[in-house]
Amino acid sequence: MSVPQGRRSSTFTRLLRHGFTDPSAAERLLDVPGLSAVRSDPLLLDALGATADPDLALLGLVRLVEAQAGDPERRELLDTLITAKPLRDRLLAVLGASEALADHLARHPLDWQALVTYEPSDLHPGVEEFERGLADAVDPNSLRVAYRRCLLSIAARDVCGTTDITQTAAELADLATATLRAALAMAQADAPGDAALCKLAVIAMGKCGGHELNYVSDVDVIFVGEAVEGADEGKAIQAATRLASHMMRICSDTTVEGTIWPVDANLRPEGRNGPLVRTLSSHLAYYQRWAKTWEFQALLKARPVAGDLVLGDAYVRTLSPLVWQAAERENFVPDVQKMRKRVVENIPAGEVDRELKLGPGGLRDVEFAVQLLQLVHGRADLSLRSGTTLDALAALADGGYVGRVDAVQLDDAYRFLRTLEHRIQLYRLRRTHLVPEGDADLRRTGRSMGMRTEPITELHRAWRRHTSVVRRLHEKLFYRPLLDAVAQLASGETRLSTEAARERLVALGYHDPSAALRHLEALASGVTRKAAIQRTLLPVLLGWFADSADPDAGLLNFRKVSDALGKTPWYLRLLRDEGAAAENLARVLSAGRLAPDLLMRAPEAVALLGDQQGLEPRGHAQLEQEVLAAVGRADGAEQAVAAARGVRRRELFRTSAADIIASYGTEDTPAEADQGALVDRVGGAVSDITAATLAGTLRAVVREGWGDELPTRFAVIAMGRFGGHELGYGSDADVLFVHEPREGGDDQEAAKAANRVVSEMRRLLALPSGDPPLLIDADLRPEGKSGPVVRTLKSYDAYYRRWSLVWESQALLRAEPVAGDLDLGRRFIDLIDPLRFPAEGLGEDAVREIRRLKARMESERLPRGADPTLHTKLGRGGLSDVEWTVQLLQLQHGWAEPGLRTTRTREALAAACAAELIPGEEAAILDEAWVLASRVRGAVMLVRGRPGDTFPSDGRELAAVGRYLGYDPGHVGDMLEDYRRMTRRARAVMEERFYGA
Repeated sequence: MSVPQGRRSSTFTRLLRHGFTDPSAAERLLDVPGLSAVRSDPLLLDALGATADPDLALLGLVRLVEAQAGDPERRELLDTLITAKPLRDRLLAVLGASEALADHLARHPLDWQALVTYEPSDLHPGVEEFERGLADAVDPNSLRVAYRRCLLSIAARDVCGTTDITQTAAELADLATATLRAALAMAQADAPGDAALCKLAVIAMGKCGGHELNYVSDVDVIFVGEAVEGADEGKAIQAATRLASHMMRICSDTTVEGTIWPVDANLRPEGRNGPLVRTLSSHLAYYQRWAKTWEFQALLKARPVAGDLVLGDAYVRTLSPLVWQAAERENFVPDVQKMRKRVVENIPAGEVDRELKLGPGGLRDVEFAVQLLQLVHGRADLSLRSGTTLDALAALADGGYVGRVDAVQLDDAYRFLRTLEHRIQLYRLRRTHLVPEGDADLRRTGRSMGMRTEPITELHRAWRRHTSVVRRLHEKLFYRPLLDAVAQLASGETRLSTEAARERLVALGYHDPSAALRHLEALASGVTRKAAIQRTLLPVLLGWFADSADPDAGLLNFRKVSDALGKTPWYLRLLRDEGAAAENLARVLSAGRLAPDLLMRAPEAVALLGDQQGLEPRGHAQLEQEVLAAVGRADGAEQAVAAARGVRRRELFRTSAADIIASYGTEDTPAEADQGALVDRVGGAVSDITAATLAGTLRAVVREGWGDELPTRFAVIAMGRFGGHELGYGSDADVLFVHEPREGGDDQEAAKAANRVVSEMRRLLALPSGDPPLLIDADLRPEGKSGPVVRTLKSYDAYYRRWSLVWESQALLRAEPVAGDLDLGRRFIDLIDPLRFPAEGLGEDAVREIRRLKARMESERLPRGADPTLHTKLGRGGLSDVEWTVQLLQLQHGWAEPGLRTTRTREALAAACAAELIPGEEAAILDEAWVLASRVRGAVMLVRGRPGDTFPSDGRELAAVGRYLGYDPGHVGDMLEDYRRMTRRARAVMEERFYGA
């Protein structure tokens, strides 16, 4: 029968007004014969319009009506639907939120009657009520049907707002408990012989154990078994294992009625590689000896739920003391935080922004923060030992372990995120934690959460707001109460006790918590703007300090910088921004002694940390220009050189700070992966700084003694690592000095002037001051310490032609002019090129001599007691091994291969590889070992503040070296083993290529 157009338009409009997105399809559904008795009832249309998805609800209702066995059943359903508002609201709300439960009702059309009753006992059912609901199940299929029927009532209360998220999650956990008990009973009934042999307890873990289960989630369990009296233990555990496996299959297998949920026992000792069932004593032995930190964290939620509950209670009682000792384990906090970071890193890149559970600002951030605090403070405060996240968060706030405002914000965010997760899962009853992308899904989800005006926009806005809150708070949560412990709080506020604050600081890795509390009090107390800004920043800084090997030093150094700069407006602005500068400062202050020492001598250099450009190395020309300008403004040579050394100090700080930050990484930028690039950057920067300082010092000395012009041309030639652009933080400046009397000048006056210049340069650069000294080493000159410290170009020529030894040719490979008369420097290089790149290469006698010198050096120069496998310079596969191998190739083939005519080790090695003088694999081994040894030397100087060629013996210093090199806390053994392995391989290459072994 045709419908008049006017009526159709009126219905169409009403459907649009009630929230239908496809009114035409809805009209057709309303016209099906089964709905003829109610299609014009306004109550039905209003109720459908109130659902999350009116189109979906109407389709589900039509399917349910058509699935009824006959007219009497159909009439009963529709009459009850119109006359009973509770049923109408519950049934249509479920049909509008869950396609999967609509499917269940279509298959089991009488199950709608589970939503009819509305007694007080139906509002908050527990395990007993759910056990009654599952009592008629006799096999896996009927268990699935009964489970879905119970789930139907939970979902109805949830989407109608009768229960909140915590009550819904608790009901789901109780239903899971009842289901596990029913499944175990079925398994025992199928194998009565096995059941008679053993006791079996099922321990719920994870969200089920915490009474906060999702609609669709793995149910994590651990099994504990014991033999009954008189039974053989081995046979009893085998029987218990069969029962446990059967129980898991009953729940997990897919049948004609689908599946319930997977039962996951992988949290057990040894994970999937360990036995499914263990005795209580076996569990205890494992946790006492082998368990990792995360396994104790998982036990926070352990709860016996099925089987022998006496045995289950004994399991929890026995392991509980170990759980609350976990915070005393070495590297406890870093272990937990690293595990959280690994979780985030494993999320596919395309999904990380949609991840509700594991992504940044997601549910796991709240759970990890709460569990961390529970493990630290639950040792002494029994009120914190709840397995439920929000109950534990409330207890932490009540005890002053978490700020009340922070707790309220986190509670609100967690409830929102869990509700969103539930609504997404409820639609198809599929396990997912991803926010959907389609508009229809987002609209339905938003409406199900009460967002009716602009559901998609409102949902996105609320979701981003709550994840932002969690991201901002979850790390600060651990640190902010430490400030309250030393601050003046308002009346009635609960503070962290001094003892609890000390516990937390120890857990964070502070060795002297009392001193740390004093620093916090000094920094955060008072009503000044400085104190207010520092109170805001310190929770974040404490986290960054804790990520270092020496949090105590980081906090102490921050106090020193703050005391020096606290009244400077730009410094306060730098802190207030909580941006890159704050994190960079925290990294630099806690990474060792060198960078903080450089900063303390001129704290204003902290401004360099404010942006990435401030950390970029400055080129040689720019540095030299600044140094010469500073020298030109000074009165007298001492003041001039002091100015040059001041520039050097600032630039060393810039270089070391950039090195530390690149090595550690930041929250926004990962650590630099190219270790060779880091070494090249530091070597080039420090060499340029040294060259500019020498140029400035030379200018100051000449101006002081002779005015504008020295009576002789004078040049400084860099040698060794200086000439190779490979200087480290603590390296001396290896140089040669060359001069040439000016035309018509007196040779003796020229020589006297040149010697005086050298003497004065050395004196001025070594004067006691707050700046690090620059020691000049001229021992590579002809005749070594016995020869004159400065020679004329002619004298060098005569010496090298007549007396030069092969080791001097080798040393000259690194010669490069760096200061003084550039033309004289170039002519010196022209003079020595035939020596260092001899035509047709080295003769056999010269090669034998170089090998003999190297062997003698290995036997005589290694310090007594030094471990040859860990000495970076002279040890096996260290710097010397690689450099002598490369230099021999340069001496032999530099005359024919232009690429080998470089002062830089890595460049020469790459050129040798390109010229096929060494296989690529061997070149890579040598390069990797050289870079690593250079990085270790740099790390030792950064950490200890003084140079060293071997790893520190102090445990904390060794850990700091490891952290700089990218090793997590507790892995210094891996660092040493990796160093030995790499250098062992390099030594093997060296012996073949250098000694011809």
